[in-house]
Amino acid sequence: MSTIDWHNDRPALAAISLLDMAPESADIGLAAVRRYRLKRVRDEMQSRNIAALILSDPVNIRYATGTRNMQVFCARNTPSRYLIVTRDKTILYEFTGCKHLAEGYDTISEVRLAKTASFVAAGQDIQNVERKWAAEIADTIIELVGTKPIVGMERMNAGTALALAERGVTIVDAQEPVEMARAIKSDDEVKCVIASLRATEIAVGKLRDAITPGITENKLWSVLHQSVIAQNGDYCETRLLSSGQRTNPWFQETASKVIGKNELIALDTDVVGCHGYYSDFSRTFHSGPDKPTEKQRTLYKVAYEQVQHNINILKPGLSFREYSEKAWAIPDKYFTNRYYLSAHGVGMTG
Repeated sequence: MSTIDWHNDRPALAAISLLDMAPESADIGLAAVRRYRLKRVRDEMQSRNIAALILSDPVNIRYATGTRNMQVFCARNTPSRYLIVTRDKTILYEFTGCKHLAEGYDTISEVRLAKTASFVAAGQDIQNVERKWAAEIADTIIELVGTKPIVGMERMNAGTALALAERGVTIVDAQEPVEMARAIKSDDEVKCVIASLRATEIAVGKLRDAITPGITENKLWSVLHQSVIAQNGDYCETRLLSSGQRTNPWFQETASKVIGKNELIALDTDVVGCHGYYSDFSRTFHSGPDKPTEKQRTLYKVAYEQVQHNINILKPGLSFREYSEKAWAIPDKYFTNRYYLSAHGVGMTG
């Protein structure tokens, strides 16, 4: 098998990743961020006696290593790119032709070519491919950590997990240790979040400036996308911009509907932005040219009161239960079509 050992065979380590040299990276120690995050993952593994993790979620691979490659494609086509994490080694199984993308990352011990054990790639030979995939992964993990290991595994097609279990590996869900690792941010991680928020605020400002009666929801939504990408953000996870009567109930996706005069336009950014960090906030605008109606002003005022109330109860040491109990009480007339939660955490995803 062809491999690259970045610890012994990489003059490139002295080079800084292009992702580290982007303008939004100023004053952020991204190498330290990557080392911190990988240590967080390993600490959570150790607390649960997990000998190895197999990560396939592109967001979690980026969290643990800082590397990214075709995020949306790899989320759909699993396992086409995956990562083994043990307590002292990381092996990135990279998509064909992409080994060079891991150059400069000291969070990667070794790079190997991935085997895409999916029906899309293997066709009718899928079971045989899954068994070969599991044999290679099991042999590698056992060589690194010993026999009968406990292995945390992320979502892949079921055949890979079943074949891996047949090789003497105890499978547990990898989601808990990774999510708990991601829950606590370093100071530099917070800077990454702020950089992502600033870029998204700029993008939303451009969207607001582009509002005019006669523009379609899709065209207006594209303004946000263009600005996010131009500022080195990744992508928008959802299509949540709607206008007029389409704002209620929520979750009606952006469409070819033409925005009329004097309509409310509601949006939820859901941006996976700079450094891969989530930038998620909502805004409501008025299309003009006249002033908002009294009903529109009331709706905006009610939403504003909810947000401000919930911001003001936040304080260090507040438990989630206390937050829930003190959160703004939604009036009965709005309760049926309420949003399903009043707040959520944020990091590399919501």
